[in-house]
Amino acid sequence: MKRFEVDKVRNVALIGHGGSGKTSFAEAMLYVAGASKRFGKIDDDTSILNFEPEEKGHKLTISTSIASFEYAKHKVTLLDTPGYDVFLYDGTSSLMAAEAAVLVASGEADGIKFEAVKMWNRCEELGLPRAVLVTKLDKENTDFNAVLDKMTDELGVSLVPLQLPLGRELDFKGYIDLLKMKAVTFSDESGKSAVGDIPGDMADAAQAARDAMIENLVETDDALMEKFFEGEEISDEELNTALRAGMVSGQFVPVVVGCGTKAIGAGALLDLVVAAFPSPTDRAPVLANDGEVELTADESGPLAVLVFKTISDPFAGRLNLMRVFSGKLSVDASYWNATKETEDRFGNMGSLMGKELDPVSEVGPGDIFAVPKLKSTNSGDTFSDKKNPLTIPIEAPPTPLITFAAYPKSKGDEEKLGQGIKKMQDEDPTLRIGREPQTLELLISCMGRLHIDIVTERMKRKYSAEVALRTPKIPYRETLKGSTKVQGRHKKQSGGRGQFADTWIEIKPRKRGEGFAFVNKIVGGSIPRQYIPAVEAGIKERMEKGVLAGYPMVDVEVILYDGKYHDVDSSEMAFKIAGSVGFKAGSVQCKPVLLEPIHSVTITVPDTYLGDVIGDLNSRRGRVLGMDPGTSVQVVKANVPLSEMQEYAPDLRSMTSGRGVFSMEFDHYEEVPGQLAEKIIAEAQTDDDEE
Repeated sequence: MKRFEVDKVRNVALIGHGGSGKTSFAEAMLYVAGASKRFGKIDDDTSILNFEPEEKGHKLTISTSIASFEYAKHKVTLLDTPGYDVFLYDGTSSLMAAEAAVLVASGEADGIKFEAVKMWNRCEELGLPRAVLVTKLDKENTDFNAVLDKMTDELGVSLVPLQLPLGRELDFKGYIDLLKMKAVTFSDESGKSAVGDIPGDMADAAQAARDAMIENLVETDDALMEKFFEGEEISDEELNTALRAGMVSGQFVPVVVGCGTKAIGAGALLDLVVAAFPSPTDRAPVLANDGEVELTADESGPLAVLVFKTISDPFAGRLNLMRVFSGKLSVDASYWNATKETEDRFGNMGSLMGKELDPVSEVGPGDIFAVPKLKSTNSGDTFSDKKNPLTIPIEAPPTPLITFAAYPKSKGDEEKLGQGIKKMQDEDPTLRIGREPQTLELLISCMGRLHIDIVTERMKRKYSAEVALRTPKIPYRETLKGSTKVQGRHKKQSGGRGQFADTWIEIKPRKRGEGFAFVNKIVGGSIPRQYIPAVEAGIKERMEKGVLAGYPMVDVEVILYDGKYHDVDSSEMAFKIAGSVGFKAGSVQCKPVLLEPIHSVTITVPDTYLGDVIGDLNSRRGRVLGMDPGTSVQVVKANVPLSEMQEYAPDLRSMTSGRGVFSMEFDHYEEVPGQLAEKIIAEAQTDDDEE
């Protein structure tokens, strides 16, 4: 694709909840613009943007797709973002690459959901102007006005309809253009329309809507407002100028209508994008280096290129998606990764049309492009001049909400599993991978059940690694509540040299979190100095196995105060065994108890659901520590046992209609209640018997 002047560039993100019709409408826009010869459809797997096998199989957008094309002598780049909550970060992090967003809302009763509100709020944080597209108006139970009322309440913005729908449900056939006061109808999927007069039964509604639209538009200019109130005619040119001014400034949000599967309104939205949406030059300066540097869309400015997304493929390699904020780049040149402090060579560059890469030789401010096979570049990195290093911040990934233990289904696939998950993490920063040191399980933490299902499907397809998932084992621990003094003795004769060691130890509990302490109080050489470490080693080894359910023992002090040895039969091994035997016998006498990990949980929920959330926390043995009120939300802080939180993500979603969010992190260990402890111990003993 050729280079365009920066004022002819339009980068637009399509946002909205899953199933609202974003991808279908994007496909219609590509078809109407002539960027695609075929009208891609999700239902028949011909979508250009949903090209991953998992997207086709599940009929949903998993990660942001990019489509750059020419329309009306402008370069338009669409960013089709995911709409399901478990994939939202991919969309919110990609918003940095856009100058504006279109909220795609279904005309059905559920026209706007919490995912759309989250994306809208992220646009607000970034200062991105927005428009609204109401889709699926050909479906049953649609109500254009009701959807606008709901959005006004949910988003708290001034919505300015530029169009009204023509017909309802199955009779939906086009729209009334309030700027031109004409009816635009569609008869097939070609996107071609017929322009005619407004039907008589809609004339009054159309005039009232136009008057309201003009009243909003003229507020962008004092002279225009004065002209309006004096009753003078406002020209089409003045209205279009006011529309762009209001859109770029974010003073109001224009609303249009359409239907993706029938290409209704696709051309009109493209015309609106070109005429009224901001170019990179209209964007407020982007801040780099912790706000110390302001970047504008200037080709002669300092180089600043953000990597906002990474795609990993076992055959094609890594593909990094980037956005130029300042400066320019050329193919077959090396550039400095200021984040990693390394240099990478850009052997190829290209603009994207779904999965297809159209080679380009040069890119500049506003351009969104992809570079394959860079060595060490990941999402969030910034390329700049080595002598003038710049880094642009990107939204940090959210804390994962659910954790699974992962095992290879086939023996010998451990290496494939580990390598595959690591590569998956490169393209999906919301994945967390680690190994629990106590249980030795490989843990994958993610945003939800659908998320992990997609991850395992991709692992199998891309890296031939089949993954079995289990609920992670809880890393319980054991400790002691009492004290004792006990003998640990090991004596064995086998015909030759024997084994002998005799120890006396005192066992005492320590405060929670103080760990293990070993105190040597041997005097007079009752145990030679060289055998003392062996006693400690034997005790530590025994502590790892516990005495109740096989969990490690913590927060214990052991004092070695007496013992005996034999000149010939004593050895380090004998004293190690004696220390272990003594500790095992003594700890049983010291009231051993089971400890469980307690996590600090922060939950943000709308006021309406507060009672349900508090009640649920109580049922999980949670202890509410406090609540901080926000704007129509409550932030609840609590301590909850980890064992009660493993399925919390889907439960909270169900309780709050998807509007509740939470985060949690380990806080401390506490004693497990008696009856529950007995059950855990019994299960552990059963597992030992089976093994």
